[in-house]
Amino acid sequence: MDNLAIFGGKPVRENKIAYGKQLIEDDDIAAVVETLKSPYLTCGPKITELEDKLCEITGAKHAVAVSNGTAALHVACMAIGIQPGDEVIVSSITFAASSNCVLYCGGTPVFADIRPDTYNIDVEDVKRKITDKTKAIVAVDFTGQAVELDELKKICKEHNLFLIEDAAHSIGTKYKGQPVGSIADITTFSFHPVKTVTAGEGGACMTNSDELYAKLALARTHGITKHPDEMVRESEGPWYYEQVDLGYNYRITDFQAALLISQLKKLERFSNRRKEIRRMYDDAFSKMPELFVQKQIPESDTTQHLYIIRLNPEKLKCSRREFFDAFAAEGFGPQVHYIPVYRHPYYEKLGYKKGLCPVAEATYEQIISIPFYPALTDEDVQSTITAVKKIVDYYRK
Repeated sequence: MDNLAIFGGKPVRENKIAYGKQLIEDDDIAAVVETLKSPYLTCGPKITELEDKLCEITGAKHAVAVSNGTAALHVACMAIGIQPGDEVIVSSITFAASSNCVLYCGGTPVFADIRPDTYNIDVEDVKRKITDKTKAIVAVDFTGQAVELDELKKICKEHNLFLIEDAAHSIGTKYKGQPVGSIADITTFSFHPVKTVTAGEGGACMTNSDELYAKLALARTHGITKHPDEMVRESEGPWYYEQVDLGYNYRITDFQAALLISQLKKLERFSNRRKEIRRMYDDAFSKMPELFVQKQIPESDTTQHLYIIRLNPEKLKCSRREFFDAFAAEGFGPQVHYIPVYRHPYYEKLGYKKGLCPVAEATYEQIISIPFYPALTDEDVQSTITAVKKIVDYYRK
């Protein structure tokens, strides 16, 4: 046991490398400072500039920038009219917000299982879960890889459903050459610090529908409008506005928008570096039968957000927790993404039970997220590979 740091051996690294980390550079800081010195800290011109930039990058007709990715999902469900009695099929391996947004509107999340190779939502299980109450599908681009959008769009067309693509992981990804953000009825982004580009927090909804765009924009700002064609009564003057629906304060600030605009200018560079790191990991780990490497579908030109290794229990004599602890002791900050949403105590109180999505549950027991972000050097990547190999060698059956 001396060859593992957790058992007293020398670790691969003295300084920890986290699983994810933002890359903020001098020009990002300058953009924020410039906006802080401007007349507008919120509700100003940087919001429109950001939304225009997102449309330029994705090819979508409309963008609505919001305060975070959860807000984006919430207003997306509001825009398509989710209400009590409606069912929405959602991915089972994801952050809780992907299904919480359905609950916010009074709807019922119906969890679909995942594919055992890509870890994305299983299209065949989606088909099995459709009922006469189903109104929409929320499909998550897990780790940045696009879901099978053509198949999901076909299902939605056949059953008159809306498709919300939760692209919190996948800005920069293309599906069959078309940027994520311009394909689903509504696509939502997150700009949390561990994402490919960040605003600190922040999110956005993308759509090609004029009708959905108007509903998204209204939901973001309290249900309040100054547009004459959306008002009930005639305007009393330039100060006049009306609340015509119940919305929320989901606005993003101008200085957050300034940071994100600066970051978006580097999206291609960040994407390319992520692809380089993924190739190095894939090349190393695909040679280890003790690990499963996530399959990439050819339709997805993926800007990877997370890198996940999956342990092969037939080849390793350790639990996921033992592997996790050993990796942490080697000088790394691993994570697990994610607990199947319906296994959280809150969802159990709602009546969801273990066994609902067996592939998702089995996958959860075996996955670990390892360091993956553009600022990693090649040396950092090789140190990560060395540590994983060291642990695999020790626990090999």
